[in-house]
Amino acid sequence: MRLNDSRFIMQRMTTEKATFGAGCFWGVESTFRSIEGVTDAAVGYAGGRTENPTYEDVCTDETGHAEVVQVEFDPSVVSYEKLLDVFWANHNPTTLNRQGPDVGTQYRSVIFYHSPEQRAAAESSKAALEKSGKFRSPIVTQIEPAPKFYRAEEYHQRYLEKRGRSHCAI
Repeated sequence: MRLNDSRFIMQRMTTEKATFGAGCFWGVESTFRSIEGVTDAAVGYAGGRTENPTYEDVCTDETGHAEVVQVEFDPSVVSYEKLLDVFWANHNPTTLNRQGPDVGTQYRSVIFYHSPEQRAAAESSKAALEKSGKFRSPIVTQIEPAPKFYRAEEYHQRYLEKRGRSHCAI
């Protein structure tokens, strides 16, 4: 094994996961992929009661799942707190089950934490944002333990990138 190979393996072992729901997952994925230190991002579904849901299932608004992005990141390059800042800055956390024209529980604002440290950081950042007065309405973002993540169909992965777009047009 070459030195570069072992360094790559060590880097892979030190990554962490973060999972966010902030509306339509295409734009959320694109935003997080652009952050230095994010090593991967996948769109999918989480937080519901249906096993192995499809996009069509989730769109019925009856599965309980949210469209989410599971981010893999290197905490030596980007902190979880920085990812939270990106999350808060890129959607409206005061609209219940809605982002722009997208309406339904699948579009809810949610942070699924993977550790007690992530939970504390998420709750602290939410409290600081509420206290800041940036929003006139209450923040409705849910903070919950990370449930099983169901990867979305392949045609949803890197959806905007495949179409030469950097964001969703509203």
